Amino acid sequence: MEKLKRAAVERAVTEYVESGMVVGLGTGSTASYAVRRLGELLASGDLEDVRGVPTSSRTATLAEEVGIPLVALSEARPRLTIDGADEVGPRLALIKGRGGALLREKIVAHASDDGLLVVADESKLAESLGEGPLPVEVEPFGWEITLKALASLGCEPKLRMNDTGRPYVTDGGHYTADCLFSSIPDPAALEGEVKSIPGALECGLFVALARAAVIGSSDGTEVIAAPERHGVNG
Repeated sequence: MEKLKRAAVERAVTEYVESGMVVGLGTGSTASYAVRRLGELLASGDLEDVRGVPTSSRTATLAEEVGIPLVALSEARPRLTIDGADEVGPRLALIKGRGGALLREKIVAHASDDGLLVVADESKLAESLGEGPLPVEVEPFGWEITLKALASLGCEPKLRMNDTGRPYVTDGGHYTADCLFSSIPDPAALEGEVKSIPGALECGLFVALARAAVIGSSDGTEVIAAPERHGVNG
């Protein structure tokens, strides 16, 4: 699958990133390939004056290592954001956040003029979202009550722990609840229900944010456009 990810990243960066762009840089293994590829193209001179808005400290560190100049979201609005996804469902509804940066990923994607360009391999395609857990970023204060409220929505929530057995803490200082649903037939409705719970700061359902997905498969790469668009720049 790594070969398929790399092929999808190559097509996404080549076709959609232009010199002079500000690009939102996602978090996770697929996004790291994109960051490295952007760094290579800047170093070779094939791209010039590309700046990045990182969605996590991990991404910021990698971007600096490969020579991508960084700007804060308050300084420049991204043209588009390149990021991976945990699940890609119908109409390009997504589950993201298993890498631990969903809140900042959603903020940057929402701020991007052309939205989110998803890069993934074919294993991430899902007929219906909910094949794996839905991450929810939660306020540490009262997290036990927040998880009980999440359970009332029909899931099994579990607080994410780090390697030392302590709660995993995001860059923003929050906890993450991984919520396993039997299925998610209406992602937009569930997103609203989750975010109506005090203490549930944001969830990993990305609905109507992706403008296109570049998918790597054994048959090559394909671009899936969002229903209302013909491409990221359409």
